[in-house]
Amino acid sequence: MINPKSNQELTYMKKAGIIVALAHRAAQSVIRDGITTNQINEIVEKTIIKNGGTPSFKGLYGFPTAACISVNSVMVHGIPDDTVLHDGDIVSVDIGACYKGYHGDSAWTYAVGNVSEEVNALLEIGEKSLFEGLKMAKAGNHLTDISHVIGEYVFGHGYSLPRDYAGHGIGTSVHEDPTVPNFGPAGHGILLEEGMTLAIEPMVLAGKPQTRLLPDGWGVISKDGKLSAHFEHTIVITKNGYEILTTTNEEEHPTNG
Repeated sequence: MINPKSNQELTYMKKAGIIVALAHRAAQSVIRDGITTNQINEIVEKTIIKNGGTPSFKGLYGFPTAACISVNSVMVHGIPDDTVLHDGDIVSVDIGACYKGYHGDSAWTYAVGNVSEEVNALLEIGEKSLFEGLKMAKAGNHLTDISHVIGEYVFGHGYSLPRDYAGHGIGTSVHEDPTVPNFGPAGHGILLEEGMTLAIEPMVLAGKPQTRLLPDGWGVISKDGKLSAHFEHTIVITKNGYEILTTTNEEEHPTNG
């Protein structure tokens, strides 16, 4: 069952979302040639704790760290380690924070130093696909109205989307009903209601949609080895549209740097 959140619940989720946004800001500020994914993870965890939250992902289903950090062709669920970032790489940082039992969840893909025009195009399409989908996030629309717009935008620009990964509801659990596909026909699924909270997260592949699991049992990589970008915000459905929860008052969303 999908229950809209009360005003008090949304207050907690907004605080969790602000913590996630602050952790993204901290991560983005240190992403550069020569830093390791472990070092980024440490900064994310410290920022979450410093701001009164706990890392949502650490221990979730057995995941070992505070952030999922996925480099280049790794699409999602990369485990931070001693991997060194280099100029021209891209890195997806997926962060969850819990505040008073409520979660916020946001992923963003950042450029490391100077990247090619081809890479910038992937990042631009990935980010824009998220906001194109969010245009359909309003009370009275069907859930898959969001899915359809994301898919049409991504496919229309010559990129692909993985078949087995999607967005989700969020609240007292990181993953709640409903599943939010990133492609498919419009007009299906639940009718969106004011107060529903969702994590919308297109994962855009530069090559084919097939993926494979890394030997660590977590990281998911594009089968053809081509780049992948991941953009995600937690939102609440409002009377007139949506509100992004994983942001601060000073910014609508993180930017590629």
